[in-house]
Amino acid sequence: MLRRDRRPAEQADVLNADGNAPFKAPSRPSVLLGLRRHATAAIEKMDPVHAVALGYGPYVLIGFLALSLPWAQAVPINPTDRLFMAASAVSTTGLSTHDPGASYTFLGELALLAMMQVGALGYLTLGTFVAVALSDRMSPRRADLTRAAFGLPEGFEVKRLIKQVVIFSLTIEAVGVVVLYPQFLAANVDNPLWMAVFHSVSSFCTAGVSLFSTSFEGFRDNAILLMTIALLAWAGALGFLVLSDGMDMLRRKRTTLGFTSRVALVITAGYTVLVTVVLLSVEPAIKALPAQDRLWNALFMTMSAGTTVGFNTIQVAALTTAAIVVLYLVMMFAASPGGTGGGLKTSTLAVLIGLVTSTLRRRSRVTFLGLEILPDKVQQATASVAFYCILTGIAVFSLLLLERAPFDQVLFEAISALSGIGMSMGLTPELSEPGKFVIIALMLIGRIGILAFGVALAARDPRTHDPEDADIVP
Repeated sequence: MLRRDRRPAEQADVLNADGNAPFKAPSRPSVLLGLRRHATAAIEKMDPVHAVALGYGPYVLIGFLALSLPWAQAVPINPTDRLFMAASAVSTTGLSTHDPGASYTFLGELALLAMMQVGALGYLTLGTFVAVALSDRMSPRRADLTRAAFGLPEGFEVKRLIKQVVIFSLTIEAVGVVVLYPQFLAANVDNPLWMAVFHSVSSFCTAGVSLFSTSFEGFRDNAILLMTIALLAWAGALGFLVLSDGMDMLRRKRTTLGFTSRVALVITAGYTVLVTVVLLSVEPAIKALPAQDRLWNALFMTMSAGTTVGFNTIQVAALTTAAIVVLYLVMMFAASPGGTGGGLKTSTLAVLIGLVTSTLRRRSRVTFLGLEILPDKVQQATASVAFYCILTGIAVFSLLLLERAPFDQVLFEAISALSGIGMSMGLTPELSEPGKFVIIALMLIGRIGILAFGVALAARDPRTHDPEDADIVP
């Protein structure tokens, strides 16, 4: 008589197909545990850039699900538009196919704020901050991932920067709320405190998501409000490398700013002055404003394109073609390394300026601000520009096939999405369903792809080089 096997079914011996040696069937918990171990091992072996890039997808999905909740929507919104809004917030772009202020309840707006904060600071930052605060330690793997998230040089002290980033961000955003609240209160805006909180975070994160249907067009005459928004955006866009260097100088740990920080400040100041003067001189929409409001509005529009925040006081579609061309260039080379903005970074532009000037002077060494830029940095910076142009070309070609829109609108929208700007000439709300997915892809590539190039450029040259060489993060 055959004896019944009394062991649990999941542990019973099972014969192979040929009837020979039995093997033990794994239990369901052990299968799940094995899959988890394999996934963990795969992530551990993965390049930090790829691991960081892979991590943004779940946050877009979580944001999409949060916006899909019935009590998050003030009016019904189709799934593609909800996905578009989630991708826009996480990528800190700010483009939208619908009016966020009229489309979402307080819960939906709160979800947008959380997505903007996570997208700007990097999804690893807050978790790393808590881990460091509790144990004062950071694993080498987490340090590598955080460097990838911020585009930091190899060997940069991540633990100290993480503390500075979180404290600095929350402090600046709180100051923004304090200044913006009385301005919104005086303007009789509904829920002025929440409006101050939301737009302070959106400005510092250079996300450009506004709860006003016309952005800040209704505040053209409020210089205090406009300059507060501008300063918040500049603080976020200049980057945490500048912050770290500035803190070190205050603590007298160093006597001068690092090269990348100096480049960020010089390029930012240069394009701010130049573009503001151009808009004041040639743009009829600026000249039509009262004399006392022209400077603030020209400066605000320059800041909006240059920091990637994407707010506006004048409709972009109303600007002349000459002004639009100027904005193209500013949007391409927008924020600085290690900051909350997108684009090709001010440091990439500095490398290209150094390359052009050195070529015109027939010099073999590429220099900027008196320091030599290593050949691998020059190569990587030019490669990133080529990558950017190729992506823009593919996107423009695709959108021209999908949309019935003028070339200038399509090009502006593509650059705005890839650089994380959020400015629009009015095409985004009119996009077809396939066109929306093209822009979604551009927004995420802009947040992930350009970031990946930043990490490649941040890698130190393994060869020994002169300490006076410019260790720039393009």
